[in-house]
Amino acid sequence: MEVNYQVAILGGGPGGYVCALRAAQLGLSVVLIEGDRLGGTCLNSGCIPTKALVKSADLYRELEHAEDFGLFVGEKRVDYNAVVARKDRVVNALVGGVEKLMKAANIRVIKGWGEFKEVGQLSVTTENGVELIRAENVVLATGSVPIRIPIPGADLPGVVTSEELLKEKELPKRLVVIGGGVVGLEFASIYKAFGVQVSVVEMLPTLLPTIDEEIPKRLTPLLKRSGMEIFTKTAVKEIRQEGESLIIQVEDGKGLRDIPADRVLLSTGRKPSFRGIKVDSLGLEIEKRAIKVNAQMQTNLPHVYAIGDLVGGIMLAHVASAEGIVAVEHIAGRSVEMKYKAIPSAIFTHPEIASVGSTEQELKASGKIYRASKFPFSANGKALALGESLGLVKILADQEGIIVGASIMGPQASSLIPELVLAVEKGLRAEDIARTVHAHPTLPEAIMEAAHGIDGKPLHLA
Repeated sequence: MEVNYQVAILGGGPGGYVCALRAAQLGLSVVLIEGDRLGGTCLNSGCIPTKALVKSADLYRELEHAEDFGLFVGEKRVDYNAVVARKDRVVNALVGGVEKLMKAANIRVIKGWGEFKEVGQLSVTTENGVELIRAENVVLATGSVPIRIPIPGADLPGVVTSEELLKEKELPKRLVVIGGGVVGLEFASIYKAFGVQVSVVEMLPTLLPTIDEEIPKRLTPLLKRSGMEIFTKTAVKEIRQEGESLIIQVEDGKGLRDIPADRVLLSTGRKPSFRGIKVDSLGLEIEKRAIKVNAQMQTNLPHVYAIGDLVGGIMLAHVASAEGIVAVEHIAGRSVEMKYKAIPSAIFTHPEIASVGSTEQELKASGKIYRASKFPFSANGKALALGESLGLVKILADQEGIIVGASIMGPQASSLIPELVLAVEKGLRAEDIARTVHAHPTLPEAIMEAAHGIDGKPLHLA
């Protein structure tokens, strides 16, 4: 059977399914092809399940400090099997929600593995056989897969990726995380809260090397204070099995050392997945091991678009969704382009981290004149009432006072960052935020105070 569509989307992650929804809104006939569950890595084995675990970890952490608030509870213990069951319920509910959205929008979803080897058509292998799909436009959204670094022992049982670790229903006693980036530190924070002995090994001089340098400088001692071992400027030489333990041999400036573990998490990044895409036979242009696209998400092939992790760059779910909207709006004839000026990022460690725009090290390297202002949560009334006074708001502005970047480390950072994302996107001055009345007592007052510091001095800071 052969069917013609205006848009065919290969991949049902946050890029693909949002692209499909927008296509339907624009009146285009659309088919979405996904071999696994809708929602992709983010919903099934990334953003959502880890955030469900983060909530359990945060709640357990709060229980341990309940007496500070005058509350006394009984026995505190972690039933990790129940924690995982709740995580699965959250994921299943959201996957079901996406399926209902597809049905309500009259989007045809084909469950099967698609193959794209000729412009204008795809073949899909389903449980009922192979189906040929013809489409005027094709959007490639096949996402990414974890990178398994080539070190001896990386294929041993117990050496896992984040996707594999999420499927486990028992906590290890000792976890070694290889990679001090976002994924590694989120899992490290979760497992440490549940009482696991956690060690993080990072080859670079600092954790979270892509964000403002001040944040990892402040975060690292907090993680160490919680009992986590942090090894930076440290290379992993090999992983070996000794009895029931895994031994991770690492090397730093002081020489070799062994770190024992029951589980090893490989969290050294992700790479684009070209599953089903015949790059060579199609003649797709590749750049830096990703598909090259323009500002409208077009590839070098006519009527072929690519979005999300497949194009490299900022590998975040919300970026994929935004790119999917741009691609399909361009297909519909609208004048659009993808902009990366104000992309927020959120890291769900304890405390939370969020950022947008330029970092201070980037501004220093550029030679641009800039101003920086910081305000600590220890001087914010709501943060003190919550018992979460660690961290700060940091705002960076150019010489005219226009906000060009910001970082937050502290309570609910991921929910606070949108005010600063809007400021960067719209080119607002720090004065615009400083003179905007913020409710009291609230956490966003810390943003207002930091904004005051760009042109003068925060009000509630000696």
